[in-house]
Amino acid sequence: MSRTQFEPAEAYEAYEVYGAYEAYESSYGSYQAAYGSYEAYEYPAPYDVHSAPTLPYGDTYRPVHEPTAPALPRQGYTSWISLHDVELATLDVMEWVAFDNYVELWGDSRFWNALQNTITIGVISTVPQLMMALGMAHLLNYRMRASLFFRVASLVPYATSVAAAALVFTMIFERDFGMINWALGSVGIDPVDWEADKWPAQVAISTIVIWRWTGYNALLYLAAMQAIPADRYEAASLDGASRWQQFIHVTVPGIRSTIVFTIVLSTIGATQLFGEPLIFGQGPNGVTGGADNQYQTLGLLLYEEGWKNYQMGRSATVAWAMFMLLVLVFVVQRVIKRLRSRTS
Repeated sequence: MSRTQFEPAEAYEAYEVYGAYEAYESSYGSYQAAYGSYEAYEYPAPYDVHSAPTLPYGDTYRPVHEPTAPALPRQGYTSWISLHDVELATLDVMEWVAFDNYVELWGDSRFWNALQNTITIGVISTVPQLMMALGMAHLLNYRMRASLFFRVASLVPYATSVAAAALVFTMIFERDFGMINWALGSVGIDPVDWEADKWPAQVAISTIVIWRWTGYNALLYLAAMQAIPADRYEAASLDGASRWQQFIHVTVPGIRSTIVFTIVLSTIGATQLFGEPLIFGQGPNGVTGGADNQYQTLGLLLYEEGWKNYQMGRSATVAWAMFMLLVLVFVVQRVIKRLRSRTS
């Protein structure tokens, strides 16, 4: 071990201020976790062991260790640590396990439960959301009073913070004093425990997603509708087509590419769903997706593995599983499109 170069003076002062020398490991990863960016310090001249101050506990000085992980882009680093056993507190200490994390994830029932919850919440939130957005855009496309006001108002949920929206809807779906159960009780229906039961919880979370994104998608559809030439509607009207027939045979085919675009965006958003179920759980249950993981999504499972269980290798494995799920959806969509083109 070399005794000529050591850490900067600020590091030694930090030891004395925080009294955390025993917990501190002289490495890039743990230094960043404890004191911030390593590059933020001005590096002085190398320390000489005889002129440096004495450390607490009478310990000897340690040189700075080089990180074990190679310098990789963010995606490459995630794939690299997914092949290791890595803990959050010591990111520089990696044990090579190859594909063991993927094998364990494949056999983990929590992963399949999170995948199922992600798919069901995605379907429950995406299908009504896009249908309502399409209808709203169709209404806004016609001349009506205060159309500008309604267009701006449709963006208010999208501009609202996800935390604020989730908190409001959590109170609305509260079991004992929520507005939804009050309305159900007024018509003789027993209260529903929206957070403890699986399907009510997923419906409540989907409601938050629908409220936030319907107006945004409606404006996308409206912009596409206004790009359709007016003579198509005039020709359809001369042929005796009603407004509904014009909508089915003129409007929908004219905005088909935008519909596909919103489906792709909604699929990506459903796969990454995190904030709504986390806040809906109101505390520790938010991370686990309820006491029985009844609404835990892949995003929550990723967070639980990395920032609750401190297993960053398994967390990176979940991230790559989410990415592969999106790739699989894209491949299926391309295959279906090719089959349709061949049949037509």
